[in-house]
Amino acid sequence: MNVKLHTPKTLKAGSGLSSAKQFLLSLIATTVSIVLTFGTAAVIDHQKNEAAKKEMAMMLISDFDKTIEVLQKGDSVLSEASRMQQDFAIHPERFDSIRPNLSSVMLLTVEEFSKTAEKIFSTNIETFSTIGNVNFINEVSSFYITRDKFKEVVQDNLRSDIEGNGIPKSLKAFFEIDFPQYAYINWTVLQEMKECRDRCMLMMNVSEKDMAKFTQQQTSKYVKPENATLNKQRFEEWRRADSLIIQAKKKLQN
Repeated sequence: MNVKLHTPKTLKAGSGLSSAKQFLLSLIATTVSIVLTFGTAAVIDHQKNEAAKKEMAMMLISDFDKTIEVLQKGDSVLSEASRMQQDFAIHPERFDSIRPNLSSVMLLTVEEFSKTAEKIFSTNIETFSTIGNVNFINEVSSFYITRDKFKEVVQDNLRSDIEGNGIPKSLKAFFEIDFPQYAYINWTVLQEMKECRDRCMLMMNVSEKDMAKFTQQQTSKYVKPENATLNKQRFEEWRRADSLIIQAKKKLQN
């Protein structure tokens, strides 16, 4: 008996192999498409997270810069007052002719630090998850603790000293205010804050160029150029008026 073996239709003329090849290619194409889709989405999400992290860091560092600017003014003002005290200690006869003007010192004592960035940092739990850098968070916390201490030890105490002694009408009253100590504390805190700022920029990969661009963007959003010019003009008007009145008071005392 002759038995004929029939080849299945699916294998005739390589049809089965062709279907398997097509299926395999289709599977590979689908897999690649899925990988590319989810991989691209993951990359985009990562980039967005990194951008949000960097922007949050720059917001805080920008706040640092504003605080440091106040202390830099304080360094100049308090150092000058300290030098003046030392000069009067050697030449007390100069006091009556020079009579120190403490208006710039008083401006330092009433300078207010914005709490907006600090509140966002300390009260919003999303801030910590966004930043995701424990060392950076510790540095920021340390900066704000130092700033609060500075306000208490330098600004508040200095204002109290000046208000308690009044505008120095005598050399003895002028010496009651320990300007060398205030100048030293201000300088020390200023150095600590600058170092903290540098560490934070390094941790979050923020450059000075990044900060300049960020500051320019923020300024352009909220400050009109004409307002900035007007503010400067009014400030100069106040300085001239203040100087004129001070000179008039000196003439009346003579």
